[in-house]
Amino acid sequence: MIWNQWYAILDSKEVKKNKLLGVKRLGERLVIWRNGDGTLTCLADKCAHRGAALCRGKLAGKEVECPFHGLRYDATGKCTVIPSRGASVPVPENFKVKAYPVREHLGFIWMWWGDERKTYPDIKFFQNIDDKFSYETHACPWSMHYSRCVENQLDAPHVPFVHPDTIGRGHATIIDGPYVETGDGEIKFYPEMRKEDGTPSKLPKEMERPDTRMYLHFIFPNVWENNIIDKLKVVAYFVPVDEENSVVYVRGYQKFVTIPGLRWLVNKISNRLNQKILHQDKAVVETQLPKKTNLNMKENLFPADSPIIAYRKMRHELQGQNPSEKQGN
Repeated sequence: MIWNQWYAILDSKEVKKNKLLGVKRLGERLVIWRNGDGTLTCLADKCAHRGAALCRGKLAGKEVECPFHGLRYDATGKCTVIPSRGASVPVPENFKVKAYPVREHLGFIWMWWGDERKTYPDIKFFQNIDDKFSYETHACPWSMHYSRCVENQLDAPHVPFVHPDTIGRGHATIIDGPYVETGDGEIKFYPEMRKEDGTPSKLPKEMERPDTRMYLHFIFPNVWENNIIDKLKVVAYFVPVDEENSVVYVRGYQKFVTIPGLRWLVNKISNRLNQKILHQDKAVVETQLPKKTNLNMKENLFPADSPIIAYRKMRHELQGQNPSEKQGN
């Protein structure tokens, strides 16, 4: 993974008040819960005593109690009591588990993967989405490294072949460019697609920025937006589980329908369509080898792959900032 980043890891609705949730994210077993006041806590899901899963235990106030021997851990990961020693006996400092900073933003939970800090940077998200949008969420497990899932959403040429009965209707196979903008950990590109007419596609260097509100936008490390119109967006969150598995969450954000009952219906219909499109992608992407992308791979690329090339270069540069023990993930 890329160090010193906020990773989207869970839909907010998945973490209930006063209930432990055990998940695997970024190759780590985690236990996460929400206290009665809504405060989130996330710890490594491994007791410092003999390695039992804390998520199988229970909450004792704002602390988690290990199911094996009753050790309790606070929000900092510090063990506060070892029952077999007695409540009056100080707990040795080595009885501690890692605590991960977590934040909630626009209905998603984000985890800091990086160095401990006194203050943390803001979460980067799409400035054109606020809490006035409504949405439905679909979560889909993929047997693929999250980097391959990301690349699928930076790939315009697949659309008429993978989605012939949804977003690929019309069979527009020619991709002009696309025009790509990069910078500050972001990639934005404008795919222009047309039917075969006997003329070759324009190269990316021949393109000027199109005068259109429709574009695709990726923010490192793991969120993507299809900006369809001002009041309609599709966002995907590519959540790393481990080296060979991910969960892709997709949301259709809209604010052109605000009447409660009708809004619910529109969101449901949008979610059904997004599910179908996502599962069409999954069926093909899960066949790709290798499961994880790298800067230099044994592939033959063509001009329309320029957003993917930009992603690989930027990811490689960001990985270069990782501490040595995190390199190569």
